[in-house]
Amino acid sequence: MSPIRVMVVDDHPMWREGVARDLTEAGFLVVATSGEGRQAIRVAAAARPDVVVLDLQLPDISGVEVILGLRAALPAVRVLMLSASGEQQSVLDAVKAGATGYLVKSTAPAEFLEAVHRTASGDAVFTPGLAGLVLGEYRRLAAGPGRGTGPAGAAEPPTPQLTERETEVLRLVAKGMSYKQIAQRLGLSHRTVQNHVQNTLGKLQLHNRVELTRYAIERGLDD
Repeated sequence: MSPIRVMVVDDHPMWREGVARDLTEAGFLVVATSGEGRQAIRVAAAARPDVVVLDLQLPDISGVEVILGLRAALPAVRVLMLSASGEQQSVLDAVKAGATGYLVKSTAPAEFLEAVHRTASGDAVFTPGLAGLVLGEYRRLAAGPGRGTGPAGAAEPPTPQLTERETEVLRLVAKGMSYKQIAQRLGLSHRTVQNHVQNTLGKLQLHNRVELTRYAIERGLDD
């Protein structure tokens, strides 16, 4: 099995090199590092990482702008924020831009390495307390005006047909459960849960678990 390809973006050289070293020692393939946002977007397009570990504060452009640029260049890339800031607005802005997960820099090394593995597999990983914040915001948006309508009040296109099991997994994703928790709840293997989520993403034309969670909450599947 090929190692997970990771790119590290942080403007502090010692921190950046330390994270890259920890990842390499843990068996990841660090394909690139960068200390600037614009450079990171250019380099990522060539290096094609599976996961980008990204700081929120960069000297040239914001982490949110970097996320948007990365997603434009590599739609399938997964972005794990690793930031000193745990402020609610910073987290929400990053997730809305397309970040898959968000950790604060005080996270223990072992938890960080596990988070990179989980991010690569499509799981949404957050520092404890932040997952609830994100789910709460999605519920607030889903309950707002215009739910279920497109531009000018047009009806949404028909929802693709999901199997009963896919819908069951989707409901648990919307509750903020990890793949491991879903597997235990349903008596399935971790791989089977991943496959159901990947099939659902394909049917719904979504890119990651964060988008899938928002989709489910907008349709009331988190009840």
